[in-house]
Amino acid sequence: VQLQASGGGLVQPGGSLRLSCAASGSIFSINRMAWYRQAPGKQRELVAAITIGGSTNYADSVKGRFTISRDNAKNTVYLQMNSLKPEDTAVYYCNTAPPKGIYWGQGTQVTVSS
Repeated sequence: VQLQASGGGLVQPGGSLRLSCAASGSIFSINRMAWYRQAPGKQRELVAAITIGGSTNYADSVKGRFTISRDNAKNTVYLQMNSLKPEDTAVYYCNTAPPKGIYWGQGTQVTVSS
């Protein structure tokens, strides 16, 4: 399985973006899928995760603003990001939780700036 993140871009503070993570194979059997991000000069961090059953957890910094979802039939995981802040600027990646090295892709850049 390969994971490809997309949907990033430049957005003003308070704006929204929807990221997609398309898997080349079935993700139905993967229990936890997640989004991570890495800002310049900082370590990569977990943003949100979702189980097969739909249980979710979020980093405190994004609770109430971001929503993770998955469509197993389409082998896709989504991250809806609302009320974006400049501190959300980072490269966003999808992977399993915990992550596996073979699944790290190039990620998608999200820049929040006026």
